Amino acid sequence: MTAWSIRLARRDDAAALPAIERSAAELLAGYPGIEGIDPKQVTSADRYRALIAKGHSLVATVGDRVVGFLVTEPCGRELHIREISVTTQWQRQGIGAIMIRACGIDAGNAGFSALTLTTFRDVPWNAPFYARLGFVEVAEPEEHLRLSSELENEACAGLKPAQRVAMIRFLG
Repeated sequence: MTAWSIRLARRDDAAALPAIERSAAELLAGYPGIEGIDPKQVTSADRYRALIAKGHSLVATVGDRVVGFLVTEPCGRELHIREISVTTQWQRQGIGAIMIRACGIDAGNAGFSALTLTTFRDVPWNAPFYARLGFVEVAEPEEHLRLSSELENEACAGLKPAQRVAMIRFLG
């Protein structure tokens, strides 16, 4: 039996999410070759509330405490994973993988055709992790206008395009 569980995110959960994102970003910020990550710059609780209101977002809890989350945004027939973070003390427990699998089941049941995301290409707990969960690289992002736009926005925010990758996992 695990010490944690997952459930649908609630509006009140949003207050805890920036601290969890910050905790996860600290590990990423220290990864060699990754520039442009400031662990102090995280998504606001208000933005998370707005995304949670759209449905399909999950949290991992230990007792009443939120220790991880997966926040999505519907984009037509695709469900885009905006952020997935697990606080450092609860990483490497399978929480992220379970949340992605649960999100895929929920998305398929809701009629979405795919899950999408953008991430770091070479960080082991980013693109390689998602590939193990069935995501594939969108080889020609310019052929997928929304994901191409996501990557362009990230470049404008200071992330190096060569380090980023768009990925998709088709459902059903």
